[in-house]
Amino acid sequence: MDFEFTPEQQMLRKTVRQFVDDEILPHIAEWDATGGFDQGLWKRLAELGLMGVCIPEKYGGSGMDYNALAIVCEELERGDTAFRTAVSVHTGLNSMTLLQWGSDQQKEQFLVPQAKGEKIGAFGLTEPGAGSDVAALSTTAVRDGDDYILNGQKTWISLCDVADHFIVFAYTDKAKKHNGISAFIVERTREGFSSKAIKGKYGIRSGNTGELFFDDVRIPAENRLGEEGEGFKIAMASLDNGRFTVAAGACGLIMACLEESVKYCHSRSTFGKSIGEHQLVQQMIANMEAGFQMSRLLVYRAGEMKNKGLRNTRETSMAKWQACDFANKAADDAVQIHGAYGYSDEYPVARFLRNSKAPVIYEGTREIHTIMQAEYVLGKREDKKLNRMLPKWPFEE
Repeated sequence: MDFEFTPEQQMLRKTVRQFVDDEILPHIAEWDATGGFDQGLWKRLAELGLMGVCIPEKYGGSGMDYNALAIVCEELERGDTAFRTAVSVHTGLNSMTLLQWGSDQQKEQFLVPQAKGEKIGAFGLTEPGAGSDVAALSTTAVRDGDDYILNGQKTWISLCDVADHFIVFAYTDKAKKHNGISAFIVERTREGFSSKAIKGKYGIRSGNTGELFFDDVRIPAENRLGEEGEGFKIAMASLDNGRFTVAAGACGLIMACLEESVKYCHSRSTFGKSIGEHQLVQQMIANMEAGFQMSRLLVYRAGEMKNKGLRNTRETSMAKWQACDFANKAADDAVQIHGAYGYSDEYPVARFLRNSKAPVIYEGTREIHTIMQAEYVLGKREDKKLNRMLPKWPFEE
């Protein structure tokens, strides 16, 4: 076991932190209030090599390991959850899925421009009637010669109005249930495709989230990802990567809560002493630190398993569940430490609390992960090697 970050990883963290300090933090209060952010940041992220940080260089990426992606997500969420979400979806859910399941032609056509940051990728699984119960989805893809005709709707899709490419899941044979779901790469330019943003979100307000609509969208068969009926397997493998990035981001949110709370403790006094000297405030600070350290260990363990090419569904589930719960509690405590000021936009902790709730819900609710972990312990769940695994790191060129 080696708990030290490499010099390259340390430099990456320093680079992303500087980006957050210079490009996000001075503007995030305004962006959160107005519901958007400067789209020029996509170009800056690409210039820093962050859009494909863990994608092999031969596919246009930076070629760093999977824990490098965790570092990027951790530091971005220290700025705001919206930016970690963007990288989670673009890199974790889309690009890494293409890396694992895509054909050579699909990687060249879709993965390369995404890793370079020339195109943006997103992921379409959730539907109005299908969240945790994936088999309840109603989107269909009917074979028609060399094409599929896609009809249906997706909701709560991050980057819905921004992304160029979407990985979309649909039934090709509903009678087969889970084994009748297939995955497709859908370009925004396809006739019959449209999107619409969801307004009035509780948190992650500067991020673009909404619905996708497919009205007789014709998709060429070469855009099918994997084989017919492999969609459910692909979706679950994709969520391993997405959950990994969400868990890493939660560490960044705890970090932000700690930074702001410590700063406030040193500036605010009550009853003749700084509030940081009160034991119950110290207890909240200590709990944040404990949650941060435990979450980080869970996240980077899962990342190391990815580096070794091992299944990590169990470990990633635990990291996502615990880190997101710790982050939600840390944000709640950060508001409490700030008192009445924490309930206003004068300090960022109210935004932290609003942002911390969504990750407890998406990519597997805490209830789903609780059940998963119990089933592992009880011997009712076992992860087998997939017929296509993420490539080990270092990557072969």
